Amino acid sequence: MKIKLLFTFVLVYSLSYNTLFAQDQKLYEHKQFVNGKDTLNYRIMLPKKFDNTKKYPVLLFLHGAGERGNDNTIQLVHGSSLFAKRKNRKKFPAIVIFPQCPKDDFWANASVDRSTKPISLNFPLGGEPTKSLKLVMELMESYLNHAYVKKDQIYVGGLSMGGMGTFELLYRKPKMFAAAFSICGAGNPVATEAYAKKTELWVFHGAKDDIVNPQLSIDMVSGVLQAGGTPNFSLYANDNHNSWDSTFAEPELLPWLFSKSK
Repeated sequence: MKIKLLFTFVLVYSLSYNTLFAQDQKLYEHKQFVNGKDTLNYRIMLPKKFDNTKKYPVLLFLHGAGERGNDNTIQLVHGSSLFAKRKNRKKFPAIVIFPQCPKDDFWANASVDRSTKPISLNFPLGGEPTKSLKLVMELMESYLNHAYVKKDQIYVGGLSMGGMGTFELLYRKPKMFAAAFSICGAGNPVATEAYAKKTELWVFHGAKDDIVNPQLSIDMVSGVLQAGGTPNFSLYANDNHNSWDSTFAEPELLPWLFSKSK
């Protein structure tokens, strides 16, 4: 009987979650950004009762490697529901953008060796950004041209591969973002000098992460500190790679983020 009740509970919870996620998905409009022969799929959620005579912050969110593809949907799996919550849309009206990276590309200019656990990562400085990150930068520049965008309240965040992309975006566009957050990400600590004093930062990681070594986030925080920045850092003692669950449950994340401006 207990097993049957547990199965029923799990089934009801799963159906409820899928229903809520489907409802949240509908709030994000399908879009494509085209530049020459290159196309970037993305989803966008505008504030309730959007008024183009008013000004709104813009939040860019970069997904992880598991959400790569070309369906322009799966990138919404993690994070989209947080920003779509009724109370958050009311309290923090913003333009929220979720681009999607193709399967054969990466947000950050990195060499990745998945034969080790945690994976081995190297982030060379200089060079061209990946095609997907370049398109994201161009997409953001295009939104900055809109009169309804608060240019002093542009934010970026991401998880795993998206956390790596977040660090690289800050390096390549140090004047664009007022605040950023990286979840179980990584980057080149030397690059932090470009944005340590320009962008407010909150770094999250799970201490038990066996995919992306938490030491890599510690190194980024150390780099920011050495460059004169004052980052927030949350290391979750019992979290593995899915530290985004704890991050999205942080009651201060959105108040902190939307309180920042250039």
